[in-house]
Amino acid sequence: MAIELKAEFRDVAGKGAARAIRKNQNIPAVIYGNKQEPVAIVLGEHDFGTLLKQPSLRTKLFQIKTPKGTEDAMLMDIQYHPVTDRVIHVDFKRIDVKAPVAVSVPLELANIDTSRGLKMGGVLNFAVRKVALRGLVHDMPEKIVIDLANLNIGDVVHGTDLVLPNGIELGLHQAELAFVTIGGKMPEETDNKAAAAAAAAAPAKK
Repeated sequence: MAIELKAEFRDVAGKGAARAIRKNQNIPAVIYGNKQEPVAIVLGEHDFGTLLKQPSLRTKLFQIKTPKGTEDAMLMDIQYHPVTDRVIHVDFKRIDVKAPVAVSVPLELANIDTSRGLKMGGVLNFAVRKVALRGLVHDMPEKIVIDLANLNIGDVVHGTDLVLPNGIELGLHQAELAFVTIGGKMPEETDNKAAAAAAAAAPAKK
């Protein structure tokens, strides 16, 4: 479902104008892209701050209602004040809802406590925590879940192993990327090496 957001146009640009906007409890923002001229807008600070409590805003469609109509866009960047963490500027990019978009989506792990490999003493390596996807914005998931339940020591989850919704495909260079690995040695390997080491250390019989 699209997120509706009301906005007004701002006629004056520059740092002084932006400070005046923020002083009035508003946020300067811009809508750009789709081979159209950028549009400078003003958002209500309270309304936008409420939206920030929602998860995965960067995967969702925004319908920004301006005095001249509605703009379909996606959230691209939020700038915060370095001291107060107050939002000081927001960037939106226009999109065609009928054309695919490229989005980075967070990964989430499931069944960590019951993972076969981890219960055998394996070590979890979860270094890449986002995956680049491509598809229509209405089909884009908020996250992708990786189920660890049946993974053994030595298993690797590549991009091609991820379960994606219908209509969504991997972005560039994602197919062979290793998102999750369970490192370590299988118990029988450890036992065999320990036995071999013990045999090597034992004194030779005369």
